[in-house]
Formats: sequence, C-alpha cells, structure tokens
Amino acid sequence: MCLLALIAEESSYGYEMASKLQARGLELVSEGSIYPLLSRLQKRGYIDSYLVESPGGPPRKYYRIEPSGTERLRHWAGEWSQVSDGVGEVLKGGHHV
Repeated sequence: MCLLALIAEESSYGYEMASKLQARGLELVSEGSIYPLLSRLQKRGYIDSYLVESPGGPPRKYYRIEPSGTERLRHWAGEWSQVSDGVGEVLKGGHHV
C-alpha cells in the first residue's frame, strides 16, 4: 500500500522509493525488500514500468501507477483507516497510560 501511495504521488525508481519510505519513518524498509513487492504489483496490473537513461550509469527502471492501482490504493487505504481507527480505540479503552 505504501509503495502504491508513493508511486501515485510521482513515478519513482526502487532506490528512490526506499529512501522516501525511510525518510517518512519506515526505517526497516530496504531497497532489496521492495523489488519483490514491485514485481507483484506489476504482475497484478497495478503499476507499469519504463526505463529512463541515467547519466553515468545504467538506465533506471521507473514505476508509474495504473488506473487499477489507483482503485486498489483507495480500497487498501479505506481498510487501513478502519484498522487504524480500531487499534486507536482499543489503546484508548480501559488503560490510561
């Protein structure tokens, strides 16, 4: 879900996405851990990829969101909101920290 959200903001390549996720508080995310997820998202038709020449290096594989990915992101975000709200309610109830 987080990868789709980043790609929905702007097309990105793997290392860039890992850096953005880390900068937003997901420090445990590594570049190597996201490539299998990107592959699955692409196989499901949620994202597409294209190559962009990189000065002084090999071309970079950028990912962009597809309409089905935008729809899936909305669905997952709604589910996440429900789970997050529920967890918040449980944490508030009965035990005062």
